[in-house]
Amino acid sequence: MTARVDHLVTSGTFSLDGGTWEVDNNVWIVGDDEEAIVVDAAHDADAILAALGGRMLRAIVCTHAHNDHIDAAPALAEATGAPVLLHPDDLPLWKQTHPGRAPDGELADGQTLNVAGTRLTVLHTPGHAPGAVCLHVPELDTVLTGDTLFQGGPGATGRSFSDFPTIVDSIRDRLLTLPPETLVRPGHGATTTIGVEAPHLQEWIDRGH
Repeated sequence: MTARVDHLVTSGTFSLDGGTWEVDNNVWIVGDDEEAIVVDAAHDADAILAALGGRMLRAIVCTHAHNDHIDAAPALAEATGAPVLLHPDDLPLWKQTHPGRAPDGELADGQTLNVAGTRLTVLHTPGHAPGAVCLHVPELDTVLTGDTLFQGGPGATGRSFSDFPTIVDSIRDRLLTLPPETLVRPGHGATTTIGVEAPHLQEWIDRGH
């Protein structure tokens, strides 16, 4: 059965540096009718379970550890038995939200995850957060970018644990090298493509250095 990317939007809050904001998050489910990987278990474990529809959940992958991307991860893991995977550089952020529950495994640059005959390659893309990652799924012409790249530019870098020159380097070196037809599926907002974003990103690159 052919793998696909399913999409769910959940709503909740993002909190950091003493502020709290209402947000809508994209939850991406990569798999087929039998098994799947969830990318960013945001806000509502029950809604994600419903979207899974009884499929075997192989892993819960966190693109980074801001609370709005991980708040439902422990509950989803408990309900399914799936491991929560996070890049270790984001453990300080993770502990702000889940101080009593560690992730189950680590993500590393170049690591591959397999589901439904499809390979997801981890790209370490720090900047928005130290342990931010993107997931390249070449068979589906897709890169799941978390909060590293959106339609219209890079993710925010104005708060703790973030750095603008670093995110610009990550986008230039790890994302703009992907085929232009690659779909960019971000953590918030609309899907775009590498080709659409590339011309605008040169301005950000120039500003970053």
